[in-house]
Amino acid sequence: MSIELGQGTGPLRGIKVVELVGIGPGPHACMTLADLGADVIRVDRPGGQMLSFGEKDFMGRGRPSVALNLKSPEGVATVLDLIADADILIEGNRPGVTERLGLGPEDCWARNPKLVYGRMTGWGQDGPLALTAGHDMNYISIAGALFGLGQEPGKPQFPANLLGDFGGGSSYLVIGVLAALLEARVSGQGQVVDAAIVDGTAHLNAMGAMMVGTGLAQPDKRAAGMLDGGAAFYDIYETADGRHLSVGAIEPQFYAAMAALLELDEDGPQQFDAEALRPVLVEKFKTKTMAEWAAIFDGTDACVAPILTIPEAAEHPHMKARGVYAEVGGMLQPTPAPRFSRTQGTIGAPAVGAGANTREALEAWGIEGVDKLIEAGVAVQA
Repeated sequence: MSIELGQGTGPLRGIKVVELVGIGPGPHACMTLADLGADVIRVDRPGGQMLSFGEKDFMGRGRPSVALNLKSPEGVATVLDLIADADILIEGNRPGVTERLGLGPEDCWARNPKLVYGRMTGWGQDGPLALTAGHDMNYISIAGALFGLGQEPGKPQFPANLLGDFGGGSSYLVIGVLAALLEARVSGQGQVVDAAIVDGTAHLNAMGAMMVGTGLAQPDKRAAGMLDGGAAFYDIYETADGRHLSVGAIEPQFYAAMAALLELDEDGPQQFDAEALRPVLVEKFKTKTMAEWAAIFDGTDACVAPILTIPEAAEHPHMKARGVYAEVGGMLQPTPAPRFSRTQGTIGAPAVGAGANTREALEAWGIEGVDKLIEAGVAVQA
């Protein structure tokens, strides 16, 4: 397999990123950078990660994988050689790990002063919990975001690992490294981007904090505010076939459009009378299937939508028209976002196993003596 740099179609074409492979938000951030045209090289450990799905792990798409033994001086020296000509480094280890390896920020800036050093963690680089383990739901718990989630008053509901890992995590890492890259082009100096899931999740929840501050949501209760299920006009309803609809008819004109299509009695419960209105809506939505209601509300301003599975979403006319999903390698994958008018990103090559591209990727990045590294076991060609 031949590897050529600068083949991306997105606005980051020509930007070079070194990824010290982690799990979850780090790979998602690097997938995003690769989707947007950057040349990303994945530095895997020999044998790969514990949670590794090879070609089926499309968060590893769009970039080659090299396997290096970072416990050897030669492996560390090879990464520093990659960094010397890179714009961004992404790592997701606990604080202090890369410093002990000899790949900390100061080590890297000695080779490349302009390097943007992106660090992806849950707790951040400092603070009492910085060195402890955690996962998505732990981070969003401490950040104040999990308490109010869900419409069950007695227990919060967590949205898989979408909110912390990817909403408060990888998204903010991408924002951070790109902002720092712009600054480095002016100052000539790189800097550390400390992307902590707790920080990003709190920032992402700015509207939630505002709702609490203004009294539109109650800080110690769930399903009690306008947007958390406390209002009957902003909730989820079951249909005749056991499926569900999302109802978000907040503004009076949108609520009126929904009420008209539901043929609600004008003299019945009014929009903000949740106690009286909710049972009426529950009963009404159970009279038809999800598909029947979807057809009725399609193209209207009633703000009612069917709750779809991923395969169903890929076939929805709107999503299909925009090409939001694509089938690659027999798997449905989300296509690059956001959209660009001139330099649209594209899905790159499928993900590969750890070290599948060691020789050709290192050579493409200008590393000399690759065969000797492989012979010595410093680099592993899978």
